[in-house]
Amino acid sequence: MTGPDEPATSQEGPWLSRNVTVLSGVSFLQDAASELLYPILPIFLTTVLGAPAAVVGAIEGIADGTAALSKAVAGRAADRWRRPPLIAAGYGLAAVGKLLIALATVWPVVAVARVVDRIGKGVRGAPRDALLVTGIAPGQRGRVFGFHRTADTAGAVIGPLLGVALYELLGHQFRPLFWIAVIPAVASVLLVRAVTDPRPRPARHDRRVRTSARPELPARFWRVLGVLTVFSLANFPDALLLLRLHDLGMPTAGVVLAYAGYNLAYAALSYPAGRLADRLPARLVYALGLGFFAVGYLGLALGHSLPVAIAVLVLYGGFNACTDGVGKAWISKIVPTGVQGSAQGIYQGATGTAVLLAGIWAGLAWGTDGTLPLLISGATGAAFALLMLSAPVLGRTRASRASI
Repeated sequence: MTGPDEPATSQEGPWLSRNVTVLSGVSFLQDAASELLYPILPIFLTTVLGAPAAVVGAIEGIADGTAALSKAVAGRAADRWRRPPLIAAGYGLAAVGKLLIALATVWPVVAVARVVDRIGKGVRGAPRDALLVTGIAPGQRGRVFGFHRTADTAGAVIGPLLGVALYELLGHQFRPLFWIAVIPAVASVLLVRAVTDPRPRPARHDRRVRTSARPELPARFWRVLGVLTVFSLANFPDALLLLRLHDLGMPTAGVVLAYAGYNLAYAALSYPAGRLADRLPARLVYALGLGFFAVGYLGLALGHSLPVAIAVLVLYGGFNACTDGVGKAWISKIVPTGVQGSAQGIYQGATGTAVLLAGIWAGLAWGTDGTLPLLISGATGAAFALLMLSAPVLGRTRASRASI
């Protein structure tokens, strides 16, 4: 289905467009900056700024929840306005957030910085994801999102490796790393200038595009959204998983290297998972990802040795590889192209809000080692993997068998 403000989409043709290439490069730079900081931030908060584990979970949950709220708004804006300025604004806010972290001397400043950073993520996410599939045939969107996630996550491999090298080189100092992270963050904003939006500008008299209060989305979108959102209530921020490694006795450099290994698995599996989602029902690939999720959480809960913890964290990389880009491709295939931004914004906003709640309850229940929330979430992931294999739970009909 093609909306009135989208170019026609052929069923064949090149999927690696200029926008896909440029936006993948933008995401690579931004993720390199973000992930240079992310694995050391929980340790910096707890050991340098004196924040308890509950605060770490709350900060990440609130940050992700803020991103969730902005995603829904930005998604609707992406269907009404030009997308590149929204994308640039989002990446610009993320750069400002990293600058605030570099300046922080108390943990509330880090909390503000993470909120600013995540608002930027929310503002850019839906417009970027809608632009990625503009002009791309539905049967090729899994590989588009898979390629983008591979580039994005490659930055998440380079970032931690660069971070740990600099951490050792600079005598175990945190703050210089925060300043270095600002450089690729700013570069990602500048690269957005190479992105183009092929859609015509909405006509001033087009009241449907400019004033419609609610996008017209199919019933199946809401069913899929409901299942994925409920699962996300068990998907608490990865910062707590890294804190678990530190609690098991892993030094800061080891935590960063283990996180790099997780992201390497994520990057390596993202494109194959996307291609698989173009050939099989997306729910089956998503269910595989939930299986990786269960192995990761249960393994971290029950495994008390560092080698086991590192191994399951790397396996956990398969979770995001089989759900992040695959989930976006799944959503893109079941809604008209004219409301891609709105659909992505609602989907990412709803699941992000659920992650907010997950971060709060998991942080409060963390205790001394996090075993209880890890067990609860791991068991939930296993249950949802089984549910996802049952098509009726998503309301399958004869007309929708091929795309769920």
